[in-house]
Amino acid sequence: MDGMPKGLRPERADIDHAYRLDDRYGRTEGQVYLSGTQALVRLLLLQADRDRRAGLNTAGFVSGYRGSPLGGLDQALWQAQAHLDARAIRFVPGINEDLGATAVMGSQQVESSGEGTVEGVFGLWYGKGPGLDRSGDVLKHANAYGSSPHGGVLAVAGDDHGGVSSSMPHQSDLAMIAWSMPVLNPSGVREYLEFGLYGYALSRFSGAWVGFKAISESVESAATIQLPSLDQGFLPVAFEPPPGGLHQRWPDLPGLAIEERLAAKIAAVKAFARVNRIDRTVLGTGGWLRIVTTGKAHLDLMEALRLLGIGPAEAAEIGLSVHKIGLSWPLEPDFALSAARGAEEILVVEEKAPVVEGQLKDLLYHLPAGERPRAVVGKTDEFGARLLPATGELRPWIVAKALVERIGHRLPERDFSTRLADLLPDEAPAATGPSLARTPYFCSGCPHNSSTRVPEGSKALAGIGCHFMASWMDRDTVGLSQMGGEGVSWIGQAPFSKRRHIFQNLGEGTYFHSGLLAIRQAVAAKATITYKILFTTPSP
Repeated sequence: MDGMPKGLRPERADIDHAYRLDDRYGRTEGQVYLSGTQALVRLLLLQADRDRRAGLNTAGFVSGYRGSPLGGLDQALWQAQAHLDARAIRFVPGINEDLGATAVMGSQQVESSGEGTVEGVFGLWYGKGPGLDRSGDVLKHANAYGSSPHGGVLAVAGDDHGGVSSSMPHQSDLAMIAWSMPVLNPSGVREYLEFGLYGYALSRFSGAWVGFKAISESVESAATIQLPSLDQGFLPVAFEPPPGGLHQRWPDLPGLAIEERLAAKIAAVKAFARVNRIDRTVLGTGGWLRIVTTGKAHLDLMEALRLLGIGPAEAAEIGLSVHKIGLSWPLEPDFALSAARGAEEILVVEEKAPVVEGQLKDLLYHLPAGERPRAVVGKTDEFGARLLPATGELRPWIVAKALVERIGHRLPERDFSTRLADLLPDEAPAATGPSLARTPYFCSGCPHNSSTRVPEGSKALAGIGCHFMASWMDRDTVGLSQMGGEGVSWIGQAPFSKRRHIFQNLGEGTYFHSGLLAIRQAVAAKATITYKILFTTPSP
């Protein structure tokens, strides 16, 4: 901790010797230790408790499909079954993500049906990024049709920004924005409870489903968290909804009225966020340089400041302040304008695509020249040169490098070269001996060791799942499609190939999820293909 700037040093917590593991769900106040996955479970319990305190007779409903980084959420829900039952929260795993989303959509129809046993049902849908992509039609319709006034829905997207356990990296907020679905972007597991309760209140007010980013680095981490007070509610908001309101209703027939209602929902979201602010200034006030952050990138920025020795006093001397955006879309304009007012330059730090940066530039573009910052930079500088990457994952040293560059332009006397040199990764040493890298392989005793082999001269197509590792095991296995498309690519290749037959590996989970439809397509096309259904589940 030596050299850590004063004001950024974490407080040392006393050890609670009375703490028990089940306290993560049982304690009603104080601190609990939660993983990101467990925090999502605790969020449901808190929402039920908050409704009870408000005199509301509500229930909860959860559905979706597991997949890293949300691969353990179903297990966590089952383990908390007694706590869920005590609060009338029902968990029904989806066969796949889109059917799970359809089930959650049904939970929002309880309130308006006139046949409900409760006043409303708060829902939670979950799925990893590719699952959100395949569920686009359902989620778009569900958001348009709306949540119920005493229900509300969080759509939790497990985003794998680094492509660690996915066929490719993904960023789900871009799809959510296309569906006019507001997006909450917590920086880490410590914000899951606060942001989740906020999301339910926002969904109930606006009639929108609310997106909730749960990236790998947060949902797969753990932290000691202060439980929020359930007595602290949300402020009333003056907003005039259009005739018929913003929420789920029937009839709701096709037409332009649905599109107009979506625009009204976004206006309601901004109105709620203006009064009940989740964006906040976290370091300093004013200054020539305003740093705007969102999501996990906020932690990267704060760590970069710490490593550079920039605490509150140093930030004031330099003339910088930090402003954190919790609702990354739509950007609430009043806070954004107040954060930008009087700035010479704004640096936007966010991971992946410039979601906040683009909105901020649009918001500031029409300001009078004297009120507009000289530059808004992020992915590129004011001359178009790359500053922060729009691909991969941010790291504190990457942010520190960009920050030092911006400060250096304005204050060349500020020398961070020594500190920065200590942060930059070393070049990889030249290889001097045999590599110690271990190629991933099937577990000992796994049926994939034998089931992925093909007869001599044959070829197999790979599929989604750990059996994809057959691709590098000299087993004549090639190719990859999206989950549920296994074997269908052969239909387009076969008429123009010298090969007359191919095998397709298909995990039993994928078969149940969506692979059966691919088999039906292969049968309909009379494709010369043999599907191998790969079982890993042990026999009873």
